Amino acid sequence: MSWVTVVWSMVAAACLTLAGMHLLVWFMRRQAWGSLLFTVTAATTAALAFCELWMMQAGTAAEFGRAVRWMHVPVAVLIISLVVFVRLHLHAGRSWLAWAAGSVRVLSLVLNFLYGQNLNYLEVASLRRVPFLGEAVSVGDGVSNPLMLVGQLSLLLFVSFVVDAAVAVWRRGDRRQALAIGGSIVFFVLVGSVQGVLAFWQIVHAPFIGSLFFVPVVAAMGYEMSRDVLRAVQLSDDLRESEERMTLAVEAAGFGIWMWSVPHNQIWGSARWRHLFGFAPEAVVTFEQVIARIHPDDREDVQRDAQRALADRLDYAREHRLVLPDGTPRWIATRGRMVPDVPGKPARMLGAAIDITERKLAEADALRQRTELAHLSRVTMLGELSGSIAHELNQPLTAILSNAQAAKRFLAQEPVDLDELRDILTDIVEQDKRAGEVIHRLRLLLKKGEVQQRPMDVNEVVQEGLKLIRSDLLNQSVAASTELASALADVSGDRVQLQQVLVNLVINASDAMSGNALHDRQLVVRTEPLDGGGVRVSVSDAGAGIAPDHLEQVFEPFFSTKTHGLGLGLSVCRSIVTAHGGTLWATHNPQRGTTFHFTLPVAGGARS
Repeated sequence: MSWVTVVWSMVAAACLTLAGMHLLVWFMRRQAWGSLLFTVTAATTAALAFCELWMMQAGTAAEFGRAVRWMHVPVAVLIISLVVFVRLHLHAGRSWLAWAAGSVRVLSLVLNFLYGQNLNYLEVASLRRVPFLGEAVSVGDGVSNPLMLVGQLSLLLFVSFVVDAAVAVWRRGDRRQALAIGGSIVFFVLVGSVQGVLAFWQIVHAPFIGSLFFVPVVAAMGYEMSRDVLRAVQLSDDLRESEERMTLAVEAAGFGIWMWSVPHNQIWGSARWRHLFGFAPEAVVTFEQVIARIHPDDREDVQRDAQRALADRLDYAREHRLVLPDGTPRWIATRGRMVPDVPGKPARMLGAAIDITERKLAEADALRQRTELAHLSRVTMLGELSGSIAHELNQPLTAILSNAQAAKRFLAQEPVDLDELRDILTDIVEQDKRAGEVIHRLRLLLKKGEVQQRPMDVNEVVQEGLKLIRSDLLNQSVAASTELASALADVSGDRVQLQQVLVNLVINASDAMSGNALHDRQLVVRTEPLDGGGVRVSVSDAGAGIAPDHLEQVFEPFFSTKTHGLGLGLSVCRSIVTAHGGTLWATHNPQRGTTFHFTLPVAGGARS
């Protein structure tokens, strides 16, 4: 076998091997268009090598002419594939230059089959045998085809396009790609073009060996494509390691990862998520099965929020209870995010879930302790008001006794004055109702139970609280006035606890004015709406005031400015107000004294 056959066969075999490898890559990743274009480039380079070997081994002028004619098919495909490869892989190059190079090359291919024996020769008159690689090969002698200039123009446009793309990539900062791809294509295509011009214009008598100049181009492209494949493998390894680290971190944090495939109505969940919801590792989980595990009291709200997130493409966030198949209750916090498909329709929801049962139990325990502390504070406060409470009850009881004695005397008279007796009995009923109201308010304050959040009129809470301590205010000669805003929105809260806050603030204000003259003990309770929604209640006194550095400290547990105070009243009050979604703070009055303010959210409104 001759060296020509060996070398050109090796060139073709190497190119076809690379083409087959990257064709397989493209079949596995259909979006990898660079691999497909490289396959076309390598395969057409092999076809060009076959045509060149055909020309060099041609036995007649006619056979040589046919070989030259068919050689232009792989050359045209090769140029066009390189144009598209540079455009897609380098993301550079002017579009009009790309279209011009491709269009002129297609035109030259058409002319190759229409005019003359081929694009290079009008007619191949004879063959000449010339020495090449130690043997004699065929080259053509004949009349050159002037239309060959069209093909050479396409090569010039192609080189201009590649130079323009390489310069853009260089300026972009990726100099390695500019040199490896752009530089290699320009250099070897120019050298091959010069060799082809000299051979086909019969300036030198030598065979056309363009495939040898395209082999380095294929090698450079293969190197770049291999780097991309290696980079993809490295990224895959990094992604796998990152996924393993993320999974470890998520599992360590107690999170369960899940994904809801909306079109298939199936939910994939990590091992932790399946454990939280009580599903077997191999079980196929649907949305309906997850909903069935949710506590009946929370099921409707969870389903409504999930459907809203699905319809409006919103994030999903919810805390809800679960009831596992064995009856075990569990609190779960879940967050999710919708991921649409290409047309914009909901495709899947990704999210995480975590067990918050311990936190919920701790919150319930804290609420219970806060309720017990508030109850203790109320009992202590009522102990301090025992004198006033006794006075409040003594007045109606004394009136009832007096009226009963008077009625007894009237009954002993003849005739009985029924009208007078009827008035006495009416007064007894009214005094009994008054005593009943006092006892009812005391029972509410002494009641120990769960917080009852209900809409209520804050003005009524203020008025009822002032009635409860009316006698104490009279005993201390405190003149209490109110400035209640009309048409206030209802607030949401527990009436007993809010009365406790108000009574505590009023008692503190009265105690703060104990050193004032009797005519200078003025106390004002105000209610007013807030601009952002909500209601503010203020209790102002004319006392000596609080030291500036104690304005915040008075709310700390066991801190008191009173000689015999426990230091729990204001701490409990702030805790109650905070639990209602409001805030409690104190300010200095412009003249003298202190004002305590607390805010409450409107019923069904945002927390202030």
